[in-house]
Amino acid sequence: MSIAGGVFCLLAVLVLGWVLVAYNRLVRQRNQVQASWAQIDVQLKRRYDLIPNLVETVRGYATHENAALTGVIAARSGAIAAAGAPAVVHRAEAENTLTQALGRLFAVAEAYPELKANQNFASLQGELARTEDKIAYARQFYNSAVLTFNTSVQSIPTNLVASLGGFRPAEFFQADGGERAAVQVRY
Repeated sequence: MSIAGGVFCLLAVLVLGWVLVAYNRLVRQRNQVQASWAQIDVQLKRRYDLIPNLVETVRGYATHENAALTGVIAARSGAIAAAGAPAVVHRAEAENTLTQALGRLFAVAEAYPELKANQNFASLQGELARTEDKIAYARQFYNSAVLTFNTSVQSIPTNLVASLGGFRPAEFFQADGGERAAVQVRY
């Protein structure tokens, strides 16, 4: 074998090695995106499980506040139905609607001092607040994983391996317009 043939073989092996490393990195990053999405699912399921108990507790004190209660129930049903949606944007919209409905429910609860003093309600409200914090963290982690993956998919020269391997950019979990607005504090 000539020197040129040896150099060509060495370059071919190096390029093939790089392609394999790039492909495996893309697979790892895609799996991280999927795993972080699964963590969002876990926290959302936890929230879904807390909501019926919260609604029943509020219902016992605020019987004439049916609009807020049915709004939460409908939003929860919509979020559960959207859980099977393939697009992240549909899931995000449903979850944002549920978050807004819960906010309205807690605003209604403020008008009932005996409800706010109820130990079960306080416990559920605290548990839901902790779950919302975990959801926010899971969303942040998911979006970070998506950023890393999308950067690899779209950067040269890894984008060549990504296009050959069928890797497509993932969607970010974005807040709706209401969550982006400045918070209004009134006294």
